[in-house]
Amino acid sequence: MCSANNSLFANVSYVFLDRDGILNRKPREGTYVTGWKQFHLLPGVEQAIARLNHWGRKVIVVTNQRGVALGHMTLSDLDDIHQRLRNHLGTHGARLDAIYACPHDVGQCRCRKPDVGLFERAFADFPAASVGNSVMIGDSLSDIEAATRLGIPSIFVGADPTNQEPDFRRAAQLATATAESLLHCVDSYLMGAPGH
Repeated sequence: MCSANNSLFANVSYVFLDRDGILNRKPREGTYVTGWKQFHLLPGVEQAIARLNHWGRKVIVVTNQRGVALGHMTLSDLDDIHQRLRNHLGTHGARLDAIYACPHDVGQCRCRKPDVGLFERAFADFPAASVGNSVMIGDSLSDIEAATRLGIPSIFVGADPTNQEPDFRRAAQLATATAESLLHCVDSYLMGAPGH
């Protein structure tokens, strides 16, 4: 497992988040969150995002949503989930600055993580964002590999030293740091305004 001190993240102004497993409970392998009733926020998510907002950091979601390509939901369904998520966060004084979703199947695009197309779109929309002031927070190997390809630091969430699955171990080794949850990650590595 990697550990890191806060100085490695001191200049982070753009926080990229995976969705399933970071913001909401991850569905079982082979199943998908296809509607708001199946979207269950994880503890502390609202507080974590509100703190990042308060400290002036941009919060951007980058998520693979293969369920669209497989016909389990439509793009409209996905947009509805994300609008309801934004509305819910808003009632807790928290906001997402952008959400980028890949609706494609494996091998159909350059945006599905671990490819970096979603990040390239974000960098185009947020010209001040760069590899030098961004971090990726994710719970899967594809999240951490995408960050590695871009050259940005990453935090692997869900660290469990007893998990011996090869993908888990590889993600934990590749990541700049590890954390137990999004709130733990924010409180451990991203407290305060950038540069402080």
